[in-house]
Amino acid sequence: MSKGLGIVLYSGRADTLMLAGVLAQTAANYDMPVRIFVTSFATPYFMKEKPEPRVPKEFADWAQKMFEGMAKMNAPSWYDMLKEAKELGDVKIMVCSMTMEAMGFSKDQVDPIVDDVVGAATFLAEMTDYEVIFV
Repeated sequence: MSKGLGIVLYSGRADTLMLAGVLAQTAANYDMPVRIFVTSFATPYFMKEKPEPRVPKEFADWAQKMFEGMAKMNAPSWYDMLKEAKELGDVKIMVCSMTMEAMGFSKDQVDPIVDDVVGAATFLAEMTDYEVIFV
């Protein structure tokens, strides 16, 4: 069995952000350590000033129904799920330093939910006994 769950979050789509939140929260509830590596187009969503998550065009017709259903269930947002996961267990969020530089972000723009800004090598070095998934 793996030591923990590694999540490479590379998309800023609403569905992938929600999935990362659900998986991190679930793993934390099972006392499984979680490491999230935020890179590529997910990066802007981990800055203090974040854009609204985008819905993939192929699912645009389902988006409203999904959001309404989540509201009826009083489901937390992806961000609140990640905050709760961090409160529940050993969950760390790292943002890719290369992507930050490429997008022109500075460390003072990073949201407080982020634990560190690191390179891919740092993230991968920690993944020895982790199952790693890409979302």
